[in-house]
This record gives sequence, structure tokens and C-alpha cells, in this order.
Amino acid sequence: MKPGSRALGVAESYSGAARAPTDDADDAYSSTDPSPESVLCGAVVRADRVVDGLAFETCAVGGDDATDAIASLSASLGREDVRYLLVSGIAPAWFNLVDIDRLAATLDRPVLSVSFEESEGLEPALSEQFSGAAFDRRLAIYRAAPPRRPVEVNGETVFVRAAGCDDDEAARVVRGFTPSGGRPEPIRVARLAARAARRFAGD
Repeated sequence: MKPGSRALGVAESYSGAARAPTDDADDAYSSTDPSPESVLCGAVVRADRVVDGLAFETCAVGGDDATDAIASLSASLGREDVRYLLVSGIAPAWFNLVDIDRLAATLDRPVLSVSFEESEGLEPALSEQFSGAAFDRRLAIYRAAPPRRPVEVNGETVFVRAAGCDDDEAARVVRGFTPSGGRPEPIRVARLAARAARRFAGD
């Protein structure tokens, strides 16, 4: 990966009382707020760890607008030099599932969903939390998602779904943007910024 190569990392943060099971234990929480929103941050980061841009958006906790919100966030940056989009997990904001195939087609660049814990899958949790059309929509997106593949990076294992590129390229991208530890730098920076923005806004 060339030092000047850029990726857009997207992560979220919202205030909640308890965690709900997802691909990544950091991805989703239950909330007592009747109409909560999650803060999304997009961080443009070069492979040499230089942060080159930030943008923010929101999506509904427990909603179905995360894919559109991420597309809007990316468009607001207007960065044609960004080669890859790395999203933290596939079910942010309490099962607001990200359709990474649609996102890759919309943005015309590869999209990688990266999570950090082993999982037996979301279907049991989805069936417990949703019913009817809300369940059907989420289940269809989840089942259509690319398979989750383990990638070894710096002695740790992350789990990657890739749309718009093959598994070998996805592994190279994750390793290229993870200079240390097990969390790609664009996602790490985006998560820090999303948390700071939510706290600044008063949760």
C-alpha cells in the first residue's frame, strides 16, 4: 500500500444503556431515548496515518437509514482520491444494517465491513428483536451480505466482508491501513471522532 493511498473509515457512536448482540460488540446498543440518533463520522486517513479529512452524519438508532447516511457522508466530502471505504461492522445503531453491496455500487469503489469479534451470526438476534416487515428487510440485507472472512493482521484477527474487490485485495487493504494493533487506522480515528462529537453535542 503506497503511503499516500487514502481510505474513508466510518464508525458511529450513540448513548445507550445496554449492549445488544451484533457482529461487533461495539456496534449497537439499546437505548431508553424514544427517538435516538447515532453520530456517524467519516475519517479520510492515508496509509501513512495522516488524517486528511472528517465529516459527520446521523442515522436512526434501530432504523434502516445507515446505508443512505454513509453514502451521504461520503458524498459530502467530495473526495475522488479516496480508494476504499472501511465501515466498522455491518449493524451499527442497533441493527441499522449496512447494505455494503449497494454502498459499493453507489460510491463506485470497494467497501469493506470490518468487525473485531467472532460471531455466530445476527439471525437469532434479529428474530428476537424484530418481526414482520422490519425483520424481513434486515434479514434480506444480512443474508445478501458478502461472507465474513478472517484476516490476520499484526498478530490479531479481524473479520472482513468485501464488496467491490476480492478477498485478497481486501486483506491487503486492511493490513495496509493497520500499521499497529488490530484496528484499521481510518476506523479507529472515525470512532474517536464520533464519540467526541456525540459528547460535545451532549449525548
